[in-house]
Amino acid sequence: MAEQPDLITLTDPRSPAAEAYRTLRTNLTFAALDKPIETLIVTSAAPGEGKSTVLANLAVTMAQGERRTILVDADLRRPGLHEIFGVANDRGLTTMIVGEAAMDDPPLLDVGVDNLWLVPSGPIPPNPADILGSRRMEEVIAALKSRADIVLFDAPPIIAVTDAAVLGTKVDGVLLIVCAGRTRREHAQRARELLERVHVRIVGAVLNNAPRDVTLGGY
Repeated sequence: MAEQPDLITLTDPRSPAAEAYRTLRTNLTFAALDKPIETLIVTSAAPGEGKSTVLANLAVTMAQGERRTILVDADLRRPGLHEIFGVANDRGLTTMIVGEAAMDDPPLLDVGVDNLWLVPSGPIPPNPADILGSRRMEEVIAALKSRADIVLFDAPPIIAVTDAAVLGTKVDGVLLIVCAGRTRREHAQRARELLERVHVRIVGAVLNNAPRDVTLGGY
């Protein structure tokens, strides 16, 4: 895998940003003590808030923590995980949806990180929300869960389309990305309301692009 600037957990693992992702991993572990998280969606309220980059780094950190991690691009409108990891997107989630052979042998791509595999989106379909809300999608989730300790899904922004809320009803929880200086307060509130309306478990929120507190020094 070519070096990817978005993957700070690989390019600069001793950086404050990489440490923040390890803290996020720890927080998710403690948040799930009563109800372990095996499937998790990472999404945002609106486009352009960095959800895919956060998710990719979280997946790397999970894998570095010796958890078998499958990362799935379920953003079937503007998929981007294959670009972050520099791999092809000719087969992926939509391949599993339509093909029995792919269900039995999922297109798990090796991205050069121990314990981490990527299922790209695959060819973009005309009806993403219908696909993510289908019984077949539940079978896909079950098939991937059987091969990993945790399965992480990228999903489109919540207030833009219904995809994340629909998929959220089929997984253990949703992690909401909020971007400092970009996410509007009313958008974040709207996203929360949309998820709660369909009884999706909101595990927490991540503040992305926050300024570093230089007063903390080496800590």
